[in-house]
Amino acid sequence: MPGKRAAIPAAARRIISTLKAAGHEAYFVGGCVRDLYRGRLPQDYDIVTSARPEEVAALFSRTVALGISFGVMLVIEAGQKYEVATFRTEDGYVDGRRPTQVAFATAEEDVRRRDFTINGLLYDPERSIVIDYVGGCADIDRRLVRTIGAPETRFREDHLRMLRAVRFAANLAYDLDDATLVAIRKQAHEIHRISAERIREELTKMITRPGARRGIELLDEAGLLREILPEVKALQGVEQPERFHPEGDVWKHTLKALSFLPPEADPRLAWGAFLHDIGKATTRSVDDRGVHFYGHTQVGEEIARRIMARLRFSGSDMERVLELIHHHMLFMNVREMRPSRLKRFLRMPDFTLHLELHRLDCLASHGMLDNYEFCREKLAAIPAEELRPPRLITGNDLLAMGFKPGPLFREILNEVEEAQLSGTLGSPEAARRLVAERWGVEKKKEKT
Repeated sequence: MPGKRAAIPAAARRIISTLKAAGHEAYFVGGCVRDLYRGRLPQDYDIVTSARPEEVAALFSRTVALGISFGVMLVIEAGQKYEVATFRTEDGYVDGRRPTQVAFATAEEDVRRRDFTINGLLYDPERSIVIDYVGGCADIDRRLVRTIGAPETRFREDHLRMLRAVRFAANLAYDLDDATLVAIRKQAHEIHRISAERIREELTKMITRPGARRGIELLDEAGLLREILPEVKALQGVEQPERFHPEGDVWKHTLKALSFLPPEADPRLAWGAFLHDIGKATTRSVDDRGVHFYGHTQVGEEIARRIMARLRFSGSDMERVLELIHHHMLFMNVREMRPSRLKRFLRMPDFTLHLELHRLDCLASHGMLDNYEFCREKLAAIPAEELRPPRLITGNDLLAMGFKPGPLFREILNEVEEAQLSGTLGSPEAARRLVAERWGVEKKKEKT
């Protein structure tokens, strides 16, 4: 790999050279070697060595034992963390996730227990050579995801590898080896043995990196979609009005929206795009005026809530995705909104995510971006202090005026803000006069 040595951080090279100087074998392994071979800059560097964990700890000043039984140490060099693992073999998989038996081994034995050939390469930076025991270089050259050894065996060891195979094929724009795909179809039902958190992480990587659309298509082709997300599978064949959706059914619309996601998309936006029309499968109706999806946003919120709870999303991420689904149809009315309503809409938390989802929704259907451009123009034209002005009156002001805390407080504050955003109130004095004139009687009632 000519020229790649310079791309490797000095601290990472220093770990390799320190281990080798002490008489041990040491190599970079896995995704970093795959990326270097492809001419890409790796995000992290994993290292394998013949040194035992205690020997690694003795060679470096800052180490953390990540998994002594698996021979994995964390070495901290120049402020960066590097996983350093002892060559090992694994056996005795009983839960479709982790081995019960681990033994230290040779470099070749270590490689042959790994998942895919493209992740089974070793690289010696001092000699600038790739060591390939499994045909990984050839598979990278022909853009193929293939298991190391029999795919049925690899997937029985760790069922999550089925999802990882699909993700690698999608994100790298590679093909899935035929035998690998057949094995996934046979064992797809076993994915339920994997924790929801691990499944969520793989799905999120799949749809936030390049190839999101193809990832979901492959997920369906491999039989995993119906196991993990039957609600999404149900969108297939749900026809929409051609006038607004020339792209086809809800499934095709969803796939098309994913295809327009920006590189390294915000996970909340990606999931919002993935689930924004999830309620259409159960709300479709037809009458003499055509096809309708009455209430699909509300129903979609509830379906999405169940999906995200099942996949153990954080409360904050779930809340934002559900808000994206809830508001995604409001953009069709932005030109008719009162000034105050429009300002409230434009200042929603993370409005950029809402606006981007609207763009994806339009591009995936009729292609008209008029309302998208309208919102952008308004955001540019309305000063920040006008969009989020300081309140003309506060709860403390209401207390000072003799009002007691209660439901009336919120009513008054909301009405005053409405008038402020509409431009009919411009000063605290005018706000107090309005409150006294409109709600003074209510204050007297409270006192009596």
